[in-house]
Amino acid sequence: MSTVSETVERATAAVVPLLESSTAERATWLEAIADALDANRDALVAVADEETALGGDRLRGEVGRTTGQLRLFAAAIVEGSYLEVAIDHADASATPPRPDLRRMLRPIGPIAVFAASNFPFAFSVAGGDTASALAAGCPVIVKAHPGHARLSALTASIVSAALADAAAPAGTFALVDGYDAGVELVQSAGISGVAFTGSVRGGRALHDLVAARPAPIPFFGELGSLNPVVVTRAADAARGPELASGLAASFSLGAGQFCTKPGVVFVPRGSSLAASIVAPAGGQRLLTESIDEGFRAGLAHLLSIEGVTALSAGEGEGAQPTIINVDATTLAEHASDILAEVFGPVTVLVTYGDDTELLESLARLEGTLTATLHSESSDDTTEIVRILSGVAGRVLFRGWPTGVAVAWAQHHGGPWPATTSQHTSVGVTALRRFLRPIAYQDAPEASLPRELVESNPMRIPRRVDGVLELAGN
Repeated sequence: MSTVSETVERATAAVVPLLESSTAERATWLEAIADALDANRDALVAVADEETALGGDRLRGEVGRTTGQLRLFAAAIVEGSYLEVAIDHADASATPPRPDLRRMLRPIGPIAVFAASNFPFAFSVAGGDTASALAAGCPVIVKAHPGHARLSALTASIVSAALADAAAPAGTFALVDGYDAGVELVQSAGISGVAFTGSVRGGRALHDLVAARPAPIPFFGELGSLNPVVVTRAADAARGPELASGLAASFSLGAGQFCTKPGVVFVPRGSSLAASIVAPAGGQRLLTESIDEGFRAGLAHLLSIEGVTALSAGEGEGAQPTIINVDATTLAEHASDILAEVFGPVTVLVTYGDDTELLESLARLEGTLTATLHSESSDDTTEIVRILSGVAGRVLFRGWPTGVAVAWAQHHGGPWPATTSQHTSVGVTALRRFLRPIAYQDAPEASLPRELVESNPMRIPRRVDGVLELAGN
């Protein structure tokens, strides 16, 4: 097996061939990976279910999401607007005089991707970080997650074979395994950026390693998220039992191991939601022993706080879905403990008395991936939406946050500790993480990238002298 340094050397050697590749070529590579994963779906799902116990239906759907996002990135890079091409022609009459300026985005170089535990396909070896980095034109080295090591190796072999068959440059993709390999990878001089999905503790440790490098590089971490939900008094009165059913299904989905799990829900005192909700029956196996231990320790710590009670909980073996109840006064006294993420099937109901108490409680929230509001047309939710928009990357009106559509308009990010950056890790603009701007001033046409040539041979959207020109114009 190759050493980490040898793997990084091959990725570094692939930088120029990838930079010189066309978007059409890279799209072909992405589609080849998608086709290969679809062709091997049954074998992949079987191994994944053995290692994660997430169930065949869930895993088959996740393979579909994974191949779908690969194909979406393929279409997006051919369309070309992701490059943000801008051309300002020389203007001697401007103050000051303006030279000819041509700007676009270009890949930053080899990317280290740390696979997630909770999505063994969509956020793992061939997941969104890998797909978006390859689409941007960056070589990728994935650090496998130990929670699904055999699946990681199998997926990597399929991806590598597909890229080779599609004539992608050697070094375009590789897999490394083990804690020490991950540390060495982020410290390697040849790595130009790191993408990580996991815990706050793990992400912070890697972030600190990256920052301590002689030449620091971007670290794109998706970390902890509480995903608060607000239920107004009017919404609770109108559809409390319905909301209770939706919440129970959402917080226990995938054994509560979704990064968008609703972890805290604000409900009015005397709530019909709280009176109706029942924790789903049956214990669930969590992804790894360490996650199970963390869940049990976090739940025990919550229940040790005076004023915190278990409203409803399952019984038996495995991780039991649990609903915690606390009032706003107790939250104010123990906010840092109560508002700490517990990864697994638990959610906290916070009861508030009036709007002032609700707003004071919301002001205690930290950054989060999502925030959800259930209200009625009679409600004035201006201040609630303002607060939620200030802490969340995505604000939902009705619905539940579990489930993230892969689309152009999606944003999956948020202020710390949800993420370490302002960019999304889901959707087309996820590839913006792995691109940097470059401008050419008074460059002869022979020295320009194809995308900046005056005749627009790539037929991509460009902003010329301030005016947006669509593809082919």
